[in-house]
This record gives sequence, C-alpha cells and structure tokens, in this order.
Amino acid sequence: MSEKPTEQDLEVIARQLGRTPRDVHAIAYRCPCGNPAVVETPPRLSDGTPFPTFYYATCPKLTGAISTLETTGMMAEMESRLSTDPEVAGAYRAAHDDYLAARAALGVDVPEVEGITAGGMPTRVKCLHSLVAHSLGAGPGVNPFGDEALAALPKWWESDPCA
Repeated sequence: MSEKPTEQDLEVIARQLGRTPRDVHAIAYRCPCGNPAVVETPPRLSDGTPFPTFYYATCPKLTGAISTLETTGMMAEMESRLSTDPEVAGAYRAAHDDYLAARAALGVDVPEVEGITAGGMPTRVKCLHSLVAHSLGAGPGVNPFGDEALAALPKWWESDPCA
C-alpha cells in the first residue's frame, strides 16, 4: 500500500537520484532497509510535462542491479515469449491494465499518455526497471515479467542502506 512521502523520504530520494525529486505522489515500495525504493509519480508533472511512468525506481542499488540484469538477454527472451505463450501475453496485458488503473486512480486526465504505460507493456519488453518497479509497487502476481526479473535480482539492500 502506498503512503505519502515525508520530508525525510524526499531528502533520501534526492540523495538516491542526485537531484531534487519531481512531484512524488507516494512511496509505492520501501526496501527492507526502510528507505524509499519505488515512488508513484502523477501522469502530469507540476510544470505541465506529461509523465507516463507512474512507478519509478529511485534506489540506486536496485536500479544498478536491474541494469546488470538487462545485460543478460532476459528482455529478449521475455519478449519472444509474448508471441508464443498466450497465457503470459494475457498476464502481461493484465499488468498493463493494472498500471493504467493505478495511475487513473489519481484522477488526473492526461490525454498525451492515455493508454501508455511503461516498460513496453503490453506488446514489448523494453525496460526491466519499469517492470520491476511495477512489481514492487503493485505487489507480487500483477506483472509476470516484473516478478521474474525481481526474482533474478540479488538482495541489493543487504550490504548497505539504499541511500
């Protein structure tokens, strides 16, 4: 369940990103160390920019681990399964619908990003960062490819806190 960010959360996120965070609506997931790791961002930033990426990973240790995973060929393997496995394709489409519904729950209509989610959903796999952020924010069983990538990651939070 997401929660409103505190001032301390925003300070941690600024350190994680190396910049002031933009329009953080909520903390969607906290690392086991307690720091924010995934935030929810509204579909229109306060400066008017459309922003389709509702779930955004902020923890540099998490994003680094995902970047390493992206080099393994996992995305190409996942994408090939979209055309050969109707069950996984259906689950991925359902993940896309879940993402849209979660963003729409903010009540902000942004025609520029209507029907657009992140990570290539529902027809491609182009960003494990977005898919893992969705899995962490929405919980297990929602995004099949996000869940698979998450299961393949090391325990990024164990060596040091994520900030």
